[in-house]
Amino acid sequence: MREHIKNTKSLCPECKAVIDAVVYAEDGKVWIEKECPAHGRFKDVYWSDYELYKRALRFDYIGSKLENPRTKAERECPYNCGICDMHKTYTVLGIIDVTNRCNLNCPICFAHAGAVGYVYEPTKEQIRAMLENLRANRPVPTHALQFSGGEPTVREDLPELVRMAREVGFRHIEVNTNGIMLAKSLDYCRELVEAGVDTFYLQFDGTKPKAYEVARGRNLFPMKVRALENLRKAGCRSVVLVPTLVRGVNDDQIGEIIEFAYKNRDIVRCVNFQPVSITGRIDYSKREEMRITIPDLMHLAEEQTKGRIKVGDWYPVPTVVPIAQLATKLLNHPYPEFSCHPHCGMATYILPTWRGYKPITAFADVDELIDAIDAAIGLENKDAMMKALKEAVKKHVSKRFLLRHFLPVALKGDYSSLAKLHHKMIMIGSMHFMDPYNFDVDRVQRCIIHYATPDGRIIPFCSYNSIHRPEVERAFSIPLEEWRGSRA
Repeated sequence: MREHIKNTKSLCPECKAVIDAVVYAEDGKVWIEKECPAHGRFKDVYWSDYELYKRALRFDYIGSKLENPRTKAERECPYNCGICDMHKTYTVLGIIDVTNRCNLNCPICFAHAGAVGYVYEPTKEQIRAMLENLRANRPVPTHALQFSGGEPTVREDLPELVRMAREVGFRHIEVNTNGIMLAKSLDYCRELVEAGVDTFYLQFDGTKPKAYEVARGRNLFPMKVRALENLRKAGCRSVVLVPTLVRGVNDDQIGEIIEFAYKNRDIVRCVNFQPVSITGRIDYSKREEMRITIPDLMHLAEEQTKGRIKVGDWYPVPTVVPIAQLATKLLNHPYPEFSCHPHCGMATYILPTWRGYKPITAFADVDELIDAIDAAIGLENKDAMMKALKEAVKKHVSKRFLLRHFLPVALKGDYSSLAKLHHKMIMIGSMHFMDPYNFDVDRVQRCIIHYATPDGRIIPFCSYNSIHRPEVERAFSIPLEEWRGSRA
């Protein structure tokens, strides 16, 4: 039986026009359906588990808007991006593509320079302006930055760009990389770490050859291992493994990837599974073969970890919004609110024990703790808030966790001790970035991951990759042959 959930706006996958869409539940799944007058009807899975869809809505915390949007809403969303005054969140993670060149030619990628025929590579001056634009955001300047591409390590001046970002004021700097350059050179790893890279966002499709052969054209797993070893020797202590998850390709390796992360927990801080975003024209049967959603990941993780990570251990990203809001009130300093749409991403933490790892839910009643923190925000003064927070932690967090992990942080009370606590845990998470088939304007208006562009705009991740990327890159690119001639 079909159950209506909501009406929304989406995109026609063929012409990218904004069209009406309906989200509904049927056969235990959530679907999105729409019809373009010119190109017909489209249907796709939105979330593969309706009960989990409803559970995620329990943590739908709304955050603060950007106080200084760069553009006005003069067209239908998402064609005003810049960010416009319709957007409901501010930037938590800023992304700057420093090149569209790459040292791989992956079958699943169609945006590299060799495929599109032009080179997009902003100048250092343009990149500085983009950095300053992100830092100008209010009420919270963007603190976290990712250099991406293409493959950012093909730029010879990447260490200089990292130092520039640190100089402009970014506290956390990531490099999104396939790891080839890192595997080739220990000295290069040291150079990037010393320049100020905090985290390496490492493309990591699995622990078996098949995933790499299908997605990348050849087995890159041994290279990933060498990259991790070089980063370890270079003094890096923060790597995020990033598997692009495709049904029938690597969805049988979820448990193995988590186990690999746990065995390398001295350096791996997170596994961020990314269900594949389907670009280009593809019919429903082919999409159905590839399509995998966040609930699929959660169920497969429970199955493949033999119940060590259960479906109920995962929480949507905005679950942490009350923590940021309480910290802002207690410390008179704005903290980033991860207030994206509750169906954008889910995550949990695992902690080491003498018998292997356990999820964070083994040490805390997360539901009750978040409810108590949310209630504390509305109290009259800071003393009352602090008392309520202490009572909530005492009541809903295990003594073992408090004594072993939290107490050393509380006694020191500095950033380094907090970092040590984080380094004892591994985040297991997922972000499902949208494509034109499952695009939902409600989600994109809550996006917290934004691209800075050379024309002074700041554009939400999913609208940038679904619509705006070609237009931006062409405006600031040169033909590939001309670029090659300039390097001769």
